Amino acid sequence: MNPYVLLAAAIVSELVGTTALKLSDGFSNPVPSVGVVVGYGLAFYLVSLTLEDLPVGVVYGTWAALGIVGVAAIGVVVFDEALDVPGIVGLVLIVGGVYCVTVLSEMSAH
Repeated sequence: MNPYVLLAAAIVSELVGTTALKLSDGFSNPVPSVGVVVGYGLAFYLVSLTLEDLPVGVVYGTWAALGIVGVAAIGVVVFDEALDVPGIVGLVLIVGGVYCVTVLSEMSAH
């Protein structure tokens, strides 16, 4: 399977796990607590598969950056959390850094 598809699935799984973590209320709600374990477990498994084909810097940078941006978006949309201009600038810088590592740099070549 395409490692980038696996990486995208890992990111989605992490987003599910993190959203469930917020909803678990300190692991006092059982259903979201199970979602945390399943979401993170699947995310780590899928990341491990991508590492068979892609460099660790590319995988982890992309996974972390898109996870941060995705969680920030979920926070705004689902949990009504605020995002100000410095936060947006920071997210843009994170995405720009991943672009540099994955597209402009030779790190992604293998």
